[in-house]
Amino acid sequence: MAEATANTVSISDVGPSRKKITIEIPAETVAAKLRDSLDTLSVEAELPGFRKGRVPRRLVERRFGETVKREAKGQMVAEAYSRAVEEHKLQVLGEPSSEMLEGLSIEEGKPLTVEIEVEVLPEFVLPELKGVKVYKPKLEIADDDVAKELERLCITEGNLEERDATEPGDYLTGVARMELPDGTEFYNINGAVVQAPEADKNGRGMILGIMVEDFEKQLGLPKAGDEITIKAKGPQNHEIERIRGADLTMSFKVERVDRIVPAEAATLALGYGFPSEDALKQEIRNRIEARANVEQQSLMRQQVASSLIDSTEMDVPEKMTERQTERNLQRRRLELMYRGIDPRHIEEQLSDLRNASHGVAVRELKLYFILHRAADEMKVQVTEGDVNARIAQMAAQRRERPEKLRQELIQTNQIGAVFQQVREHKTLDAILAQAAVEEVSREEFEKKFAAED
Repeated sequence: MAEATANTVSISDVGPSRKKITIEIPAETVAAKLRDSLDTLSVEAELPGFRKGRVPRRLVERRFGETVKREAKGQMVAEAYSRAVEEHKLQVLGEPSSEMLEGLSIEEGKPLTVEIEVEVLPEFVLPELKGVKVYKPKLEIADDDVAKELERLCITEGNLEERDATEPGDYLTGVARMELPDGTEFYNINGAVVQAPEADKNGRGMILGIMVEDFEKQLGLPKAGDEITIKAKGPQNHEIERIRGADLTMSFKVERVDRIVPAEAATLALGYGFPSEDALKQEIRNRIEARANVEQQSLMRQQVASSLIDSTEMDVPEKMTERQTERNLQRRRLELMYRGIDPRHIEEQLSDLRNASHGVAVRELKLYFILHRAADEMKVQVTEGDVNARIAQMAAQRRERPEKLRQELIQTNQIGAVFQQVREHKTLDAILAQAAVEEVSREEFEKKFAAED
């Protein structure tokens, strides 16, 4: 049996961190694949008037020919792509779009040529990982911190009281829709919730994940039954590319208005099983101290991350793809969950990240690539136990059962992101173990990094 002719593969640069893989599958390979596929189908095919496996080949080809070609094309391209990536040692990020197969024809007697553009890890020199200068802030818990946390908890555990009129801080529930100028609809959500901006929000508010600077002015103080139209410019770093920079029209039909009536601290303490309000406050202090330790470590990791980014020369993609942007937002969401940030504030910070400059998004992407390489260099390993421990830690911050949060992460396809977060944190901690650390007061730390997040 003659040896199969090899595919012809060429790799070219089409931009920072992007490669074009051009593959030509020989005509004889195409013909052999089509013959094999038709032979297999002929054995299984059933048509009226013919027994299974007895349908004439010409009828099988006429009836199923296009389907055979489509499936054969997909199989050949997938196999050729995997082989090309492996043989050329390409460090590909994710999988290529299935759009590459659209308009690609396959014919017996002709070679099949396909061009695939992929994102790859950028080439760069990893900076020195030892001796990074880091400041360690002393984080002390004040009585005021406990009082604010208790107030937040009373609001979280409070009751909704339906109102006839809206006041600042009230929550509106209804149907929210988003449209582009051409009428394309991206969201149509029943049960969407928006908050009438409180005084300290300076008129800013959020709807469908979009932070609107003059939200208070556009929203007004509507009643149940009113329909409001909100205009906004799509954030330049939104995960959906068509929304970026677009003139958005968001309609919101109010179905009910609610105000949160905070729970009484004493009642809350009894509900949680504490003998007194003071006992609840002590538990809150313990939780804040645990969160402060997480925050302290996070602030030190941020300094390492900033140092790595500033010390690395790297060409990143000129245009942020939807997948890259989603990766940035997903990383930030899990980081805020890990730090115990209130869920409502998480959504606000993600909305601000969507509105952030391209430079901010690029720094996030650079850090992803740097830590990916550093983890390989330092041989950082992550076990299933590490992932489960992180989920349990985040669940405790949210006062949820670990199984419930794990199920939520699975359903939203974020388990892989948790793995990546743990790997990044372990990498940063390994670098911190070799860092030049100086302990400073909280005031000194805030003064040094007043302009940073």
